[in-house]
Order: sequence, then C-alpha cells, then structure tokens
Amino acid sequence: MSEIPEANYSKKWDDDSRSAPPLVGDEREILTAFLDWHRETFALKCSGLPKDRLSDKGAPPSGLSLHGILRHLGSVERWWFRIQFAGEDVPLLYYSDDDPDQDFEDLDGDVEEAFGVWRTECERSREIVAAARSLDETGVHRATGQPISLRRILVGMIAEYARHNGHADLLRERIDGATGH
Repeated sequence: MSEIPEANYSKKWDDDSRSAPPLVGDEREILTAFLDWHRETFALKCSGLPKDRLSDKGAPPSGLSLHGILRHLGSVERWWFRIQFAGEDVPLLYYSDDDPDQDFEDLDGDVEEAFGVWRTECERSREIVAAARSLDETGVHRATGQPISLRRILVGMIAEYARHNGHADLLRERIDGATGH
C-alpha cells in the first residue's frame, strides 16, 4: 500500500488538545476513551465562539443550536448513567411533561451555567463507570423495565455524541466557517 500524503487526511480542529483513543486496550478502556474523545470533540466545536452565538439556530428548518445540544447532552448523561444505571433519585434536566423539548428549545438560560451542568454530569458519569465492577452490571431501562448493561449504555452514549457532533459540525461551520474533525 502506498503512503497517503498528510495533506489528504481529514483536517484536525484548530487547537486540538484531545487525546487520541488508544489503538489497543481492554473493552472498558476503549469505550470510555472514545466517549471522552467525543465529549472533548463537542467542547471543541463550541470553543472560541462568543457565548451568544452558541444559541444560533443556523441550519433552518432545524431548530438545533450548539447551546441546545449542550443542554441535551447534559440531560442524557444524567438520564443514562445516574438515573437508569445507578438508580439515583435526581430530577430530570431541561424536561417536563408539559415541555419535553426544553433542552433544545428554551435557550434563555446562561450558556456558562449549561457548560457547568454538562461538565458536572460528565464527571459524575465517569465516577459511576469507574465504580462499576464490570460492564456487565445492569441498571433498569425505564422504557421497558428490563435490565440494561453498562456496556450497552456506553455504546449508546458514544452513538449519541457521534450523532450530535455531526450536528455540531454543521452548526459551527454555518456560524463562522470553522471546520475540523
């Protein structure tokens, strides 16, 4: 196989300080490294913008914004790790039965506060994963009442972040033209 010129590789994000996920490791190490890489990727997509631009809904007809995705990701961290896996009795974030989409739609809150909530939820999720003896440990899947393994939650969260990082790519490019993987 011939060498691929470096210029043909995907452009990295400016000021990229992410650690690359390991090429070799056990299952927990690989899954948690990829999830953290995706978390850091989302933070990069939001970095360097004026705070008011994070609420721009820049890809009509979609109502998505970086601020809304940030609030949503904080919510799903809490939902999957704290509520469904660890069984913690904590309130849902940015949700009510009367307004189920407030994470994406109600952007009146402070962006810095939303970043703080997200970072706190990510840290608590890391603590929960680290404390688990095995990826086979289960919580309760609220929609079905069935057991759900930590392994399945980690894979689902990687998919969640990957999906929203794709959205963030488009939103960021529309705001200021910045791109990178």
